[in-house]
Amino acid sequence: MEQFTAFYEAIAGDARIGISHICVYMALLNAANFLDPAGEMEIDRNAIMKNARVSRRTYSKCMKELKELGYIKYSPSLNPLIGSKVSLKRL
Repeated sequence: MEQFTAFYEAIAGDARIGISHICVYMALLNAANFLDPAGEMEIDRNAIMKNARVSRRTYSKCMKELKELGYIKYSPSLNPLIGSKVSLKRL
């Protein structure tokens, strides 16, 4: 709950964040609750896209931008058998 509140406080003044970013971040936060809320997690891109209700293109764009804006740490995987590494930064 702390990370949820911190995210909304952080984006309140950040005009660069849109609804798609919020949807992707919430899907990541949900995954973190099941996997490892404090550390790095290996994510399933398809599951995040489904939960966020976004296309692959939107997912890729949002993940890149969330990383650039400092909301997440993200290491995409080029191997379809290995998930990308993501951790939510403390806000």
